Amino acid sequence: MPPTPAQSSPAPEPVPAPDRPSEDLRAQLDTLATEAFRGELAGIDRLSTREIADIMNREDAGVPAAVAAQLPRIAAAVDAIAARMARGGRLVYAGAGTAGRLGVLDASECPPTFNTPPGQVVGLIAGGPSAVVHSVEGAEDDGGQAAADLDALALVPEDTVVGVSASGRTPYAVGAVEHARSRGALTVGLSCNPGSALAAAAEHGIEVVTGPELLTGSTRLKAGTAQKLVLNMLSTITMIRLGKTYGNLMVDVRASNEKLRARSRRIVALATGAGEEEIEAALAATGGEVKNAVLVLLGGVDAPTAARLLDGADGRLRTALEAAAER
Repeated sequence: MPPTPAQSSPAPEPVPAPDRPSEDLRAQLDTLATEAFRGELAGIDRLSTREIADIMNREDAGVPAAVAAQLPRIAAAVDAIAARMARGGRLVYAGAGTAGRLGVLDASECPPTFNTPPGQVVGLIAGGPSAVVHSVEGAEDDGGQAAADLDALALVPEDTVVGVSASGRTPYAVGAVEHARSRGALTVGLSCNPGSALAAAAEHGIEVVTGPELLTGSTRLKAGTAQKLVLNMLSTITMIRLGKTYGNLMVDVRASNEKLRARSRRIVALATGAGEEEIEAALAATGGEVKNAVLVLLGGVDAPTAARLLDGADGRLRTALEAAAER
C-alpha cells in the first residue's frame, strides 16, 4: 500500500543551478598572471616583519623593468595623446577600484602641476566620485555605465580615453574604451596581463606584465605601482610635449598656497638666474604667472608683451623666447 501523505518521505530539496557567470569568471581569473597563487609565499604570515618587508621590496624592484618593456608602446600613445590635446582634446582616465582611483589621482594633480584648465584631464571611476574613498566594487561590472559616464562628458574625436584595469577584463574599463572608440576618440588600454581584452579593444594597448602578487589577487600592489608609473608618464610627457614645462621646470605651476608661491619664485630663479628683487617685480607684474615672469626676465619684454607672445606661441615658452629675440 502506498504511504499516505503524512507518511511520505520528504521531497528532496532542489539542487541550485550552477552560477554560470561566477564559474566563468573564476575560470577567467585562474588564467590571469595577476591572480596566480604563489605557494612559496603561503607561510608569509609566519615571517618576521623585516623579512616580509624585504620580500615586498624585492617584488617591487621588478616593476620598472616590466614598464621598460612597454616603453615603445607608451611613447607611441603619448605622441598620439599630445597631438589630440594640441587640438583642444581632453585626456580621460576610466577604471574601477584601485585602477580608477589612480586615474582620478593623476587627473587631480594636473591642474596644480601644469595649470591645466578644469576638465582637460578627467578621472572617471566606476561607482562615481564616492568610490574614490568608499569601495563600490560591484560597479566595475557595468560597462554600460562607462558609456553613460563618457556621454555625460560629450566626448569628441579629439579626446583620448585611457581604460585602466590590472586584469585587463574589467567591464567598466573595457566598456569605456569600446564606447570611446565608437565615438572616434583615441583609445589606450592599460593592463597588467598579456593578451588582455582591454588592450585588444584599444588602439594603443599597453600591457605591463608584473606577474603574481605577494597577496594573491591584490592588484593594489605591483600592478598598482606599475599603473601609477605609466600614468605618470602619460600625463607628464604629454604636458612636456605641449610646452607645459621649460626644461625640467614646472613653469605652468599654479601657486595656490605658500609652498607653491615659494616654489614659483625658486623656479623663476632657476630659469633666469635673476636676483630676488627682479623676480618679485616680474611676478608682481605678471600676476604671479611663472612662465610670463620668466619671459619678462629672459626676453626683456614687459608683462603685456609677454602675455601676447605666449598666446601666439600656444603657451610654449621656448617658442615665445625665440619670438622675443627676433623683436
